[in-house]
Amino acid sequence: MTTSPPEDDRAQAPDRRWQALSVCLVAGSMTLLDISIVNVALPSARTGLRLSDSGLQWVLSGYALAFGLVLIPAGRLGDARSRRAVFMTGLALFTAASAFAGAAQNETWLVAARLLQGLAGGLLVPQVSGFIQQLFGGAERGRAFGMLGTTIGISTAIGPLLGGLLIEAFGPREGWRWVFYVNLPIGALALPAAYRLLPKAPPRGPGDSHHRHFDPVGVLLLGGGTLLLLLPFVEQQWQGDAKWLLLLGAAALLAAFAGWEVHYGRTREPVVRMSLFRAHSYSLGVLLSLVYFAGFTAIFFVFSLYLQNGQHYSALLAGLAITPFALGSAVAATVGGRVVHRYGRPLVTGGLVLVVTGLSAAALAVHLWSGRYVGWATAAPLLLAGVGSGLVVSPNQTLTLSEVPVVRAGSAGGVLQTAQRIGSAVGIAAVGSVFFSWTAAHRGDWAGAFQEGLLVALGFVALALLVALADAFGPHARRARAGAAAPREEDRSPAGEGR
Repeated sequence: MTTSPPEDDRAQAPDRRWQALSVCLVAGSMTLLDISIVNVALPSARTGLRLSDSGLQWVLSGYALAFGLVLIPAGRLGDARSRRAVFMTGLALFTAASAFAGAAQNETWLVAARLLQGLAGGLLVPQVSGFIQQLFGGAERGRAFGMLGTTIGISTAIGPLLGGLLIEAFGPREGWRWVFYVNLPIGALALPAAYRLLPKAPPRGPGDSHHRHFDPVGVLLLGGGTLLLLLPFVEQQWQGDAKWLLLLGAAALLAAFAGWEVHYGRTREPVVRMSLFRAHSYSLGVLLSLVYFAGFTAIFFVFSLYLQNGQHYSALLAGLAITPFALGSAVAATVGGRVVHRYGRPLVTGGLVLVVTGLSAAALAVHLWSGRYVGWATAAPLLLAGVGSGLVVSPNQTLTLSEVPVVRAGSAGGVLQTAQRIGSAVGIAAVGSVFFSWTAAHRGDWAGAFQEGLLVALGFVALALLVALADAFGPHARRARAGAAAPREEDRSPAGEGR
């Protein structure tokens, strides 16, 4: 059975628990909205601030890099101290950074604000999954993760549309500022609600003092390794092959991190307890997230470029063309969260089959009907792929975290979300490289570039399907389909790694 929340959290009035979840989802949606909405606002920001190519890149990549760096340490900090305190700190910083970005007067100012936004978002997001683990158990937990998936889908859907509308309303020179200012009223309302509704700290037993250790050496090793791993992928302005040497440094630091965590975990609580990866539901779920996000995140990147540069769609029309995927994902995530405990990993497998089918149909539609009305031709295939995606992301998160003790929910969720960020960076770099290489070699053939990039993305999704099949029908399938197992004795012990 799944790891259940402590009794004092479960004893809260049900309405209060769901209200607390609503605060988490509203705040979390800001960090998601700020990814999709900024993509649409970049041309306006470039005009208003005369951004260089490098500055434009860092407005995007700086946010992703800072976000990915702090996810795991922030999750561990929430586990060790107070999820509410870390959540509210991240929310306050994100709101302030949004005001700072909207008021930017030059390129350096805007890039600095985006870095601060990324750090704040990285503080906030792991606490959301931590609170879901803490407040809900069993089928209710799946429903809560389903609502999180719906929030992801809705945020993805309305981001481009809202950005386009704001720029239409406030003009191409100043409209981009309101893309950031829109976060201010949300943050101002969410902060007092978070203080009132969220539990102060994870409940502790008499023998849980070891969980308050924070492991600064592990944090530094992990941060350095993650930075070296992400930097070659997010920094597209760095030309040449020398940047890939950073991956060797990343491998060395991450290997040192794993060794240190085993050593540190013999007597104290590390940033990430390596025994988590002995659970097949967790290790395979993290791997599935990494390769799936490499595939599906990159699709929107190249599809938006194809529509705006190749078919001369406006930012608003390009956002509308992507909406079927996001809406399908939002609806299916709600359904998936409700039935994941009944169907388990086969539900994720079926979702991946739908994604592969829908994206293949979208590639065929572009091949047959590339032109002014291609947005209509791809609507149904993208809707099908979106439904599949909704049956992948939220159910996979529920199943991946099903065997994680609540006391490690934040750090375990941080690992999962870091895998998603790494996958997104790798996927965008790989798919984008193929896309731009094709446009350079076949000038004007934007449809061909999109199809070639989509093939690479489909390859990543197919890999995710193989991982899901291994988990759904492999030797540990019964345990995975059940969605949970009782936590091992070693995970209840402060010296679990050393036993």
